[in-house]
Amino acid sequence: MEKVFIELGGNIGNVRATFDIVIEKINETIGQIIKTSSRYETEPWGNKKQDYFLNQIICAETNLNPDEVLKKILDIENLLGRKRKKNNQSAPRTIDIDILFYGDKIINSDNLIVPHPRLHQRNFVLTPLMEIAPTLIHPSFNKKIKDLLKSNTDTSIVRKV
Repeated sequence: MEKVFIELGGNIGNVRATFDIVIEKINETIGQIIKTSSRYETEPWGNKKQDYFLNQIICAETNLNPDEVLKKILDIENLLGRKRKKNNQSAPRTIDIDILFYGDKIINSDNLIVPHPRLHQRNFVLTPLMEIAPTLIHPSFNKKIKDLLKSNTDTSIVRKV
């Protein structure tokens, strides 16, 4: 079993209901969820001319390998109407599901980069991650989440809801 940390984000439609569906689908297809952060209202990152996002971090235990987890996540996004486009990553969306960590593995393939390459720069990821895993070590930087949050220069708004 590996612990996988997954970030949920969205700012179109009934995002709370969408998150509830995602959590149910992750439990059914990826593995048992063992921790969830609170939900946070967050300022958009990148493209500021859009509605605020809702974000949440979950941790699940899985027997699936990282590529299988990614496939399940993409299936869930597709089920909920998300169409990923490489040239429009900061656009409004119904749902965005990202793998942040898969155990202590470092993965750099054509399809998947883990740990997520920009998580250490984003308050909307670090703040909820700090809530459920402050001492988790980022394997690329060998730093705890709480230390990454302290040294982060992102000033965007993140509010627990």
